[in-house]
Amino acid sequence: MADKPLLQVQKAGIQFGGLKAVSEVNMEINQGELIGLIGPNGAGKTTCFNLITGVYVPTEGEIVFNGERLNGLPPYKVTRKGIARTFQNIRLFSELSVLDNVKVAYHSLAKHSILSSVLRLPSHFSGEKEMEEKSIEFLKIFQLDKFKNEKAKNLPYGQQRRLEIARALAAGPKLLCLDEPAAGMNPQETHELMELIAFIRNQFNLTILLIEHDMKLVMGICERIYVLDHGQLIAEGTPEVIRNHPKVIEAYLGEEVGDDA
Repeated sequence: MADKPLLQVQKAGIQFGGLKAVSEVNMEINQGELIGLIGPNGAGKTTCFNLITGVYVPTEGEIVFNGERLNGLPPYKVTRKGIARTFQNIRLFSELSVLDNVKVAYHSLAKHSILSSVLRLPSHFSGEKEMEEKSIEFLKIFQLDKFKNEKAKNLPYGQQRRLEIARALAAGPKLLCLDEPAAGMNPQETHELMELIAFIRNQFNLTILLIEHDMKLVMGICERIYVLDHGQLIAEGTPEVIRNHPKVIEAYLGEEVGDDA
């Protein structure tokens, strides 16, 4: 494991007008860890994701990734640094094919130049072929290759979730941020997703930060968990520590973090 954390969130926060949405959040995530970020609705979880991925610029504190300060970088530059994400509400190119949705991620990293594309040079075609082959390999991992020519909007909900994760992985991240990937899934789909997340972490040597309301999923796969409430961290620790933490039990009214969750 690296001497320094892969991601350091140092007293980070953001204020909208007079409202502090998130304040003085500290997080450290090491290479290869699978970390959960939980909290009640409105606790500031997605806001933290937006700070980490460049959607929002912190009004206080710092975001440091792989030794580099990210404050002020736009999302596409953050992605190139090695952070990819999915969204709470699925954001696919609904009219594009399943295959093209994954290829979009590769285009941002393409080696061939715009000039080679315009002039239809051999390097353009070799680059396109390589992207298609890699995209199909990702689709196979997510069992979506048989739908490669279908429009993304025609996939069932659970498969759309898988496609969004496949597209994020195609960007070649070091850190993958998953925002409620199990939202809207039935118990069987959630169980399969839990196995898939564990698999891709190991297969791609990924570090994963996960927002999720399904406590069985969080407690089942996360090594450490951070807990937010009203924009502030109230706890951090292993699933066992979090399950029995008085402040966490109070924030969740004792209903979602128990042994039966």
